[in-house]
Amino acid sequence: MATERARRFLDEAIAEQGLTYSDISRLIRKNPAYIQQFIKRGTPRRLDEQDRRTIARHLGVPEHMLSGIASPESASIAPLRSPKSIPIQRIHLAASAGTGTLDANEQSSDVLAFDSRWLREIGAQAPHVSIICVDGESMAPTLCHGDHIMVDHSDGASRMRDGIYVLRLDSVLMVKRIALGPSKGRYSILSDNSFYPSWSDVDSELVTIVGRVVWIGRTLR
Repeated sequence: MATERARRFLDEAIAEQGLTYSDISRLIRKNPAYIQQFIKRGTPRRLDEQDRRTIARHLGVPEHMLSGIASPESASIAPLRSPKSIPIQRIHLAASAGTGTLDANEQSSDVLAFDSRWLREIGAQAPHVSIICVDGESMAPTLCHGDHIMVDHSDGASRMRDGIYVLRLDSVLMVKRIALGPSKGRYSILSDNSFYPSWSDVDSELVTIVGRVVWIGRTLR
């Protein structure tokens, strides 16, 4: 049946992208068990049109595959084939690797597609990552001006360890290397470029961790 195919397709698409039923339920502002009940019990029989549209856009799949309504157009498409690429938001925002960039004009701009299996390999989940641009040279040669970085927003202060992070300090968004200190709740904020300043023994209460940098993309010139 078409409705069963829709449920099975959604089930595979969610698993393919490393998400959970509750992730998608929250996406459409339903109770955490809503999507699980739809997939496992067939309740509701069909998803609401607006919910289908929202889920399809988020997962990057054709909306009609979630409709449960058979159509000549969908007959030629393998119904259980999960999507292989996931759209990741590229934010119109620059994380400073220089003198500091205010983030007052933060807004979504467009998306880039990434292979779902590769995202799982690096431990990134689509709802929790975004792409932003590096502004400045304080993190050179590790990060250069104009590089695009993938930021895992779920990997923040609660999982803090040595690494490169996007952070806010005095309302300035920046990307820096963080090194944990011997005292709990304090760490160093470092520039890889020795011509730029670093700060030692910083109180973590003064810093907001946006997320950990898990990938960089660079245009060769």
